[in-house]
Amino acid sequence: MAGNVRIPKAELTGIYGAVVRRMSRKMFGEVPEPVAVVWHNRKVLNFSFGLGRKAAKWDKCDENLKSFAHMAVATLVGCGFCLDLGYFMAHNEGLDVAKAREVPRWRESDVFTALERDVMAYAEAMTHTPPRVTDEMSARLLNALGAPALVELTAHIGLSNLSTRTNTAFGIESQEFSAACDLKPLARASSA
Repeated sequence: MAGNVRIPKAELTGIYGAVVRRMSRKMFGEVPEPVAVVWHNRKVLNFSFGLGRKAAKWDKCDENLKSFAHMAVATLVGCGFCLDLGYFMAHNEGLDVAKAREVPRWRESDVFTALERDVMAYAEAMTHTPPRVTDEMSARLLNALGAPALVELTAHIGLSNLSTRTNTAFGIESQEFSAACDLKPLARASSA
C-alpha cells in the first residue's frame, strides 16, 4: 500500500501536468507516486520518461524475460512499487501473468524454464554489490539468447536497478495496481 514518501509529492501543475495526470490515469488509474515525487525536478522526470520511451522500443529480447528480470531485481532490492507495477504491466501487456506472479519465489516455483531461471539469476547477480555475474552465467545466456538480446537484457536490468533503487530511496511502496485489476496476490518466497 502507498506509504509515506521521503520527499513530498508535488502537485502536477500547468499544461504538462494536466497531460501527465491524464496519461497516468489512463494507464494506471492514478498518478504513480514516483511521478509526483520526481515532478519536483522536471529535467530528471523528462530524462526518466525519455529513457523509458526509448527502452520500450527495444525488441531483441523476449518481453516475458525482461519482465521477469525486472521483477527479480525489484524483489531483491525490496521495491514493492516496482514489483507490483511489473505484475500489473505484465497483465496489461498480455505477458505470462501466472509466471510473473511467481517471480518473488522463482527458486522454489516449478513454473519457470531453465532459461527463465538463468535470466532471473543473472538479474540478481547484476543487482548485488559488487555484481556476481560469472563467465558461465553469461556464456549460457549468450548461447541461448544471442548477443543482441543479451545486450538488451543487460541494459534492461541496469535500468531496473535505477528505478528500483530510486524508488526505495524515496520510500515509495506499492500502490496496489495489480489488486485494482483483480490479479491474485503476488507469491511470497518462503523464509528459509
